[in-house]
Amino acid sequence: MAALTTGLPALAPRPPAAPAAAVPSAAPSRTPASYTFPTTGTVPRPATVPPPTGPGPLVRNTPPPAAQAPLTAPGRIPHGPSGLGTRSLSLATSPAPPARPGAPGPAPDGPAPAEPPVADGPAVPGLYHHPVAEPDPVRVAEVSRRIKSWAVDEIQLFPPEWEGEFDGFSVGRYMVACHPDAPTVEHVMVATRLMVAENAVDDCYCEDHGGSPVGLGSRLLLAHTALDPLHTTREYQRPGNASLHSDAPRRAYRSAMEHFTHRATPSQADRYRHDMARLHLGYLAEAAWAQTDHTPEVWEYLAMRQFNNFRPCPTITDTVGGYELAADLHAQPAVQRVIALASNATTIVNDLYSYTKELASPGRHLNLPVVIADREGLTERDAYLKAVEVHNDLMRDFEAEAAALAASCPVPTVLRFLRGVAAWVDGNHYWHRTNTYRYSLPDFW
Repeated sequence: MAALTTGLPALAPRPPAAPAAAVPSAAPSRTPASYTFPTTGTVPRPATVPPPTGPGPLVRNTPPPAAQAPLTAPGRIPHGPSGLGTRSLSLATSPAPPARPGAPGPAPDGPAPAEPPVADGPAVPGLYHHPVAEPDPVRVAEVSRRIKSWAVDEIQLFPPEWEGEFDGFSVGRYMVACHPDAPTVEHVMVATRLMVAENAVDDCYCEDHGGSPVGLGSRLLLAHTALDPLHTTREYQRPGNASLHSDAPRRAYRSAMEHFTHRATPSQADRYRHDMARLHLGYLAEAAWAQTDHTPEVWEYLAMRQFNNFRPCPTITDTVGGYELAADLHAQPAVQRVIALASNATTIVNDLYSYTKELASPGRHLNLPVVIADREGLTERDAYLKAVEVHNDLMRDFEAEAAALAASCPVPTVLRFLRGVAAWVDGNHYWHRTNTYRYSLPDFW
């Protein structure tokens, strides 16, 4: 996830931002006794997706456009429950929901930063994906304004000369597209701050803006204490806390996590910390290969990408949606498999759309087409096309497993969480396709 930012020299301290008001979370739901999960990590795929049992679509916020022809894989998540209290489970395309009483509204002063215009870039030919409705431009503008204010005024994330690159990332449009069920702008901001912070760490510690594989483990360990606080003696607690303000990535992690925990339940926060530890482990594996100039086998690369991937983003879809998938449900092997497949597929999307960008960057960047070409002796074009097939297989598996899980455990929070993950998958592709400021496709067709 290469992105946008760097550390800065110490600047004059600014008044801390007022913490966001806590939103009461829904009581954790438990699996009804009549629903049982399989005892293994794989849900048996049904021969056919169960027929709809509710009045509206459960998964997509897609327009009815001329989308690509559906594949022969099992359908998406089936319709959900009907009856009192279930209407809010629909993610059908609709205007942005009104803010709750007391929720922060658009600021009266300060224009939103100008994002690059949305370009209807071509999708990777042959890539299995679903179109999404254009994200609400009013909400996009407000999220863009707030995230830039946070980055510049609250944590001093990047120097002025990198402002264009920050704007070009179009993170407001990205997060609004990925979280169509977020009840307020501030809920979207929870995801947006975390996304920017994760990319700051990736860039500054690992990649484009001063990153290096040398000493990466130490930097990531110290940054992780901004997410998973250090508990030590009073004498050593003070310098540990002070270190969280020492560079831009740690300031970003600390602040984004602080905002997140105001809205997340303890189990949601712990889930996120776990997924960030997974991400950091993936960074370290990739760094080890870079230091030894090693090209992994394709399966080894895919194993690394299961950790160094987008998983921390869709895993918080319930927090951003203002509800909670209870810890005992989230931990089920069937749920974990669906999350892993979705996260792996979205990460291969990044490999495909960033392919030419990485080839033009200094040094050698590992991505799936590069590894396939090297290890399987294919041309660049054939390796790229095979990587598309790998993505499509992951997407088919994700959709089949999600449909089977929804049929075997139609608990409302499970169904809504599966919809949220599917929406994130589609929004992630939308952002990659339309962000022509960052990405262009190779000339293989």
